[in-house]
Amino acid sequence: MEPFISLIAALAAYLIGSLSFAVLVSRTMGLGDPRSYGSGNPGATNVLRSGNKGAALLTLALDALKGFLPVWAVAAFGGPWGLVEGTAALVGVAAFLGHLWPVFFQFKGGKGVATAAGVLMGLNPWLGVGTLVTWLTIAYFFRYSSLAALISALFAPFFQLLIWGPGPTSIAAGVMGFLLIWRHAANIQKLLNGTESKLGQKSSSTPPSASPRHGTKR
Repeated sequence: MEPFISLIAALAAYLIGSLSFAVLVSRTMGLGDPRSYGSGNPGATNVLRSGNKGAALLTLALDALKGFLPVWAVAAFGGPWGLVEGTAALVGVAAFLGHLWPVFFQFKGGKGVATAAGVLMGLNPWLGVGTLVTWLTIAYFFRYSSLAALISALFAPFFQLLIWGPGPTSIAAGVMGFLLIWRHAANIQKLLNGTESKLGQKSSSTPPSASPRHGTKR
């Protein structure tokens, strides 16, 4: 019974993760589809290129929340069903995969930085805080969101292993870290070429607001 419940929980987490808040928030606020400008990535950093900081912050918070909530739900309510750390790690990775390949958006999702941060915060709050501090530090000094994400992705699993030891959380952090680096392959090349956009840099192709036709563009 426990494996079946774990699979159901993972499926629910994947569906939650499949909610592309970059697209949903942009539509609600009358902005252009983030998949149609800048990097084309449906994430908070690309929404920021629209010039609307409120939309970017809301996207960031909701993307992190959809990673955190499934993990928190397992920790808070899974005990009587025999759901432990392994299931929490599984649902966290499932939510992360939903963000990368969302079933509601033709499996074309974002890179998962905020969602991964939410998952880590749910699995191990201290690891989540440490990873967030790493991201903020690199982003502040270098102004590259992608570089901050890459260093944080490398940092998180090793931090978990060194301080708390091996286990489901370190495996989840490693899987998400690997996928984050893989999803940033184009950014790595741009960083090497010196052509990567910096944080807050507005896309020249981004309209300040979307017309009804642009707002529904896929």
